[in-house]
Amino acid sequence: MGKRVTIQNIADSLGISRNTVSKALNNTGVLAESTRIKILERAKEMGYKQFLYTPAQEAAADAPVREIALFTQNMPNSSHFASQLLNTFQEKISRERFKLSIFLIRDQEITDLRLPLGFDAEKCEGIVCIELFHCAYSRMLCSLDLPVLYIDAAAGIDFTQFCADFLLMENSGSVYNLTDSFIRNGYRSLAFAGDIYNCQSFYERYCGFSKALQDADLTAATTLFQTKNAFLNSQNLCGLISALDRLPEIFICANDFIAIDLIRALKKCSYRIPDDVRICGFDDSKESKIVDPPLTTVRIPSSEMGIIAADLLLSRIHMRTMPYRTTYVRTDIVYRASALLTEE
Repeated sequence: MGKRVTIQNIADSLGISRNTVSKALNNTGVLAESTRIKILERAKEMGYKQFLYTPAQEAAADAPVREIALFTQNMPNSSHFASQLLNTFQEKISRERFKLSIFLIRDQEITDLRLPLGFDAEKCEGIVCIELFHCAYSRMLCSLDLPVLYIDAAAGIDFTQFCADFLLMENSGSVYNLTDSFIRNGYRSLAFAGDIYNCQSFYERYCGFSKALQDADLTAATTLFQTKNAFLNSQNLCGLISALDRLPEIFICANDFIAIDLIRALKKCSYRIPDDVRICGFDDSKESKIVDPPLTTVRIPSSEMGIIAADLLLSRIHMRTMPYRTTYVRTDIVYRASALLTEE
């Protein structure tokens, strides 16, 4: 009996990492299609256990692989919540013999309402959109007569006017509860940081913040941050902070990266967190755990959202007449040192 072939053997033969081989064999993660094919071919050549099929498995493996297209203007990095989402999404669709093809949508294509180069609607079974926040372009995609799933969307979008499914994390309620928890602990000077028109999620988070203030008969301590770019650099933030008449007690930020930029800017301005001002984010990114101080935030169940996203799009592919759905996934507040409650 021959020696058992391992993932490490395959990786060594190709001069690549074990993790890359594992992604290709398990159809998880995001890999270039040429890399995936090269790994699978080498594994088959070497007699890796995954390719020792029974006749029934051989027949199933010969079934055609269909394409689902990912459209995005900004490919999520490893810190973005959508990175984990895409891993589980791709794993789920691969079980039904779908592959994920990635298309980066350029600004000119958005302006011209053109499909990306290399995309063939005739070969595509469905489209999933991430980090694509443009209403007119979204409408154009819905006119293709293909199942479309949007993960988040353009700010202020009317979901009922689009022939598509939408998946979002729960934004408004979680930020309402976060803001309200500080109001109930005696804080009265609160501000929101981030571009509320960047995307629907940012807008909903701002709505939750505003509703909590309204219910407590309070007004925001400042409006300087509400219509600024979503990812201000620390120099710009320092200028905005210096222009404030008085620093709020708490900043509720549209996401973790804005919160972390704000922490850095405040430190440059010689403010202490949380002694002088408290900071909250949203996403529970890996950076939120290691920033100093660790960030109070809202956790998104990213991996589970990937499975839900796959179920939504696959069910639409299988039954095109199903009513369109807007789905929200519950989120959880995580209190850390940047903004602990008084009672904690």
